[in-house]
Parts: sequence; C-alpha cells; structure tokens
Amino acid sequence: MAEAKKKIPGVTKRMAKSHAGIDPRKLHSLDEAVKLIKSRASAKFDETIEVSMNLGVDPKYPDQQVRGVVSLPNGTGRTARVAVFARGPKAEEAKAAGADIVGADDLFEIINGGKIDFDRLIATPDLMALVGRLGKVLGPRGLMPNPKVGTVTMDVKKAVADAKGGAVEFRVEKAGIVQAGIGKASFTEAQIHQNAKAFIDAVVKAKPTGAKGTYVRKVAMSSTMGPGVRIDPSNATAVS
Repeated sequence: MAEAKKKIPGVTKRMAKSHAGIDPRKLHSLDEAVKLIKSRASAKFDETIEVSMNLGVDPKYPDQQVRGVVSLPNGTGRTARVAVFARGPKAEEAKAAGADIVGADDLFEIINGGKIDFDRLIATPDLMALVGRLGKVLGPRGLMPNPKVGTVTMDVKKAVADAKGGAVEFRVEKAGIVQAGIGKASFTEAQIHQNAKAFIDAVVKAKPTGAKGTYVRKVAMSSTMGPGVRIDPSNATAVS
C-alpha cells in the first residue's frame, strides 16, 4: 500500500498547488516570473503583486541610504488616501486636487492622537516645523514628508495627483531590502512587467555613492498568497 502523503500544518490545498513545481533556487527572467506569479494567484481577492530587492548596502551609514519615488506606468491597482498639511490657498489647491484630508493644527492633533487614516502625507515647506513634531509617530511608519521624494513641496496639486495616480515611494530597510507592491493579479502580464521594470529601474538609479561591490544582489516577485519567485538580477536590471 502506497504511503499517504503527509499534510503540512497550516498549508491549504490551494497554497500547496500554487507552490508546486517552484524551485526556490532557480533564477528566472522577469517575463518568466510574471507568468508564474500571475498564473498562481488564485485567492478569492485581487492579490497584490510585490517586488523585493536585496541590495548591497548598509542603511546605518548615511551614504548608503536608498530612497525615492517612482510613478508606475499602470498605477498600483488601488487609490491611495492622501493627507496634506497646508493652509490658505494651498489647502484649497490640495482639496481641489483630490486630497482626502487637508489641515494644519487640526490635522496635527488628529495624527498626534494616533489616528492615521492615510497612505501618503504631503506638506508645504512652511508647515514642516509643525510636521517635524510628529516624527516619532510618522517616522516608524515611513510617512514623514521628504523633499527628496516630492512630498515636501509648494506644488501640492502635482504631489496629490502623483500620489493618487500610482506613485510608489520606496526606502531601504535595515536588512538592505527594498520592496513595494507594484500592481494587482488582475493586471495583464504586460502591465505587471512594465510596472516591475519601472520599480526596479528606479531602485537601480537610486544607487547611493557609498554602495560597494554588487549593488543588486537578489530580486524576487510574489503575490499576496502565492509563492516567491527569484529573478535573475542581471536580467531584471538589463536595459529594456
């Protein structure tokens, strides 16, 4: 009698099926990875497609920080909630551009009280002294406005439009990893490929002066409930 297959605790039949045949050591082209991830995203909701990059940097050094923003050509598949610190005409400009929350001292009190009901925070330069007092609340969540990524600006109309239109902000984490959601499983393969390439290219262009040796060490793609697929870094970072 054939021995029954052992069931691994916590692994559903759907998960087992989606992971079947995936070699965690094999390096794929970006095209191959997109096909594998999309074909195995079988959850009952529209899964998020994520790209993760392991970089040859040590974020504890100022000259090895990696941070930036990229506008994905096909958006992210979701509309970000945007909050804006602004007063007077700039506040009205932010509201007209579609900002979800606009304020100054009142917005400060809301955030300081622990209510953070937004995905992106934009501020005009004149209010950064006020926003700076929220560093302990916003910093750990990666929401502190920064001029380097266009979230401290007088052009609040453009900043709000970018945030609503699919701009993705990225920042290296302690282990030298940068990751972001770059689309949805319902996107076409071409849309996922274009978004992934735009994100990877932006991270490559953000290479800091202090990076030594190999900059992009590993690249992987996954869906919310699906397997991770490794991508050949030389293929992912090649010129389109």
